[in-house]
Amino acid sequence: MRYVISLPASRDLQAIADYFASVNVAAGERFLDEFERRCQQIVSFPNSGRSYGELRANLRGLPLDGYIILYQVMTDRVEIVRVVHGKRDLRSLFTNS
Repeated sequence: MRYVISLPASRDLQAIADYFASVNVAAGERFLDEFERRCQQIVSFPNSGRSYGELRANLRGLPLDGYIILYQVMTDRVEIVRVVHGKRDLRSLFTNS
């Protein structure tokens, strides 16, 4: 099994990287390294995250430094759906999904 990053999640990561680039590059590098480790953890243990099934069927999430890696387990891969700050209104992200 492998993981893929959706376009919205890629945009989320770019915005996070841009933020860290303006405030603390080293912290941004640590965040992205930890993101990679968490994605590998998700691939190894796909049901380890919390269920967010009330937002979208089969949606799960794993915390990362105040953010949540939201993902769905597919037959042959894990799709990273979004990477958002935990204080965001998550329901609004999936209203039209």
